[in-house]
Amino acid sequence: MRKTWKLIGLVLVCSMLAVSVPEKMPVSATGSTSATIQQKKDEINKAKEERKKLQQGLSDVKKMVSKLEKSKTSLKNYVKELDSQLSSVQTKIQELKDLISEKEEEIEQTKKELEEAIAIEEKQYEEMKIRIKFMYEKGNHFYLDMMLGASSFGDMLNKAQYVESISAYDRQKLEEFQLNRELIEVCKQELEEEEAMLQEAKTAVEQEQANLEVLIDTKEKEITAFESDIKTQEQAIKEYEEYIREQDETIAALEKALKEMQNSNIKYDGGMFAWPAPSYTRITSEYGWRIHPTLKVNKFHNGVDMGAPGGSPILAAYDGEVVQAGYSSTMGNYIYLNHGSGLVTIYMHASKLYVTKGQVVSKGDKIAAVGTTGRSTGNHLHFGVRLNGEYVSPWNYLK
Repeated sequence: MRKTWKLIGLVLVCSMLAVSVPEKMPVSATGSTSATIQQKKDEINKAKEERKKLQQGLSDVKKMVSKLEKSKTSLKNYVKELDSQLSSVQTKIQELKDLISEKEEEIEQTKKELEEAIAIEEKQYEEMKIRIKFMYEKGNHFYLDMMLGASSFGDMLNKAQYVESISAYDRQKLEEFQLNRELIEVCKQELEEEEAMLQEAKTAVEQEQANLEVLIDTKEKEITAFESDIKTQEQAIKEYEEYIREQDETIAALEKALKEMQNSNIKYDGGMFAWPAPSYTRITSEYGWRIHPTLKVNKFHNGVDMGAPGGSPILAAYDGEVVQAGYSSTMGNYIYLNHGSGLVTIYMHASKLYVTKGQVVSKGDKIAAVGTTGRSTGNHLHFGVRLNGEYVSPWNYLK
């Protein structure tokens, strides 16, 4: 009888040692790693598709300029249409910059995951070396001796279960090692794809910036050529006066709206303004009477022009409430800000607006970005101040 169950034990050990790695492991760690690998493969495919779309979505500046020339009926309409194109390109630039920031974060995360996977691989490899050395030294007869040394059939079954557990553990560790190796390779592929995408996005930003400069240059040349042409000088002066009249009408409508939404909680306390274009302090055109650079006639300039790079911040000069944040063909993207006690500030020609009507802002808040929208021939902020319905010198309030 003793020989019989020992023979049974011998058969059990041989069958367990002959078992190959199973299709599914009994431990959930391998399933988690497999899911991570699949997720990363999906992300790689997604990144490839994004790269294709990135190239297809770039602006065709030649087509834009050609379309503008064909549809040009007046300088006013031309400026309005061109500003629309400028806005479109600037939006793309911002989207690309956001994408760059996102990809930089993803790259850092993927590098971290790759480092962790490599550290796990090194640990797994060291553990496997110890196990292989043990197997080499002991050999398969170690299990046979243990089984044949069982004192009873029950003891033999316990030892058989122990042997099976060891074998399952070995197979599990081997599959974990193989999966982790695959994870490392997928992480490397993902990292390569993310870095390629990052470079594509940076190149695209440069291209869109160049497109933006082409559009701005086209606009400047068109306005300057129109205003400088002796044949159209009289018409140019009339259009400029119309431009001022439209601006005054817009301001008058805003002041009417201000009276209707008067907020008693907003009162100007007499403090000095923050510099609204902090990137630069260069004044390109002063407040007051001046000889217009191209029209060559004496005209009143109702604000201070502050030269600054396109996209640089425009700050709220003081605490206040936004009466309007909109667009006009003369002022471009503009903000009309109420500070109370009859005092308002106006910010013109912005490339982008960050505030909306009714919003309360504090001194120094970023409210817009410098641009050249509207009747403008270069990136700058036109900063105006009105007190009790009349323009006054901004220097009365600026530091």
